[in-house]
Amino acid sequence: MKLISACGALNIPIFSTTQNAARLGPTCSELSLPQSAFQADKTAFSMLVPSLRSALESASTSSYQVAIVGIESHICVTQTALDLLAAGHKVYVLADGVSSCNEGERGVAFARLAKEGAIVTTSEGWLYECMGDASIPEFKAIATLVKETKDSTRDAVQTLCKM
Repeated sequence: MKLISACGALNIPIFSTTQNAARLGPTCSELSLPQSAFQADKTAFSMLVPSLRSALESASTSSYQVAIVGIESHICVTQTALDLLAAGHKVYVLADGVSSCNEGERGVAFARLAKEGAIVTTSEGWLYECMGDASIPEFKAIATLVKETKDSTRDAVQTLCKM
């Protein structure tokens, strides 16, 4: 929820995919994705499916900075990151927003992705990197959001960022 709110404040587009919704169910409603979020169902493990690739290509820039959150760090997150890197994008994997059903898979995936050129960081580190300077108009909203979510962020970091 913190990242969705922050993306709204910073005018960062959200792209979401669901892995085979017919068999595995929809994206969890608790995320409350905004109507403006790009959403697609897929069976491929990478989220860089043709509809998402088209959405990225229709924008005016040829490469993006992409932050990835999601489940199955060693499968969908890894394959998405590798595809985005191969397409020339700068990729951030937000360690406190990525999980796996097997805890040991996360560290292996993070090490591989870092070696391949992805930046493995935390959601808070990424948000401050996006802002770059406290003088921007959005800073106060993001700083307030970070303060309001500090307990859940701490819990996520302690649980998910054991590398």
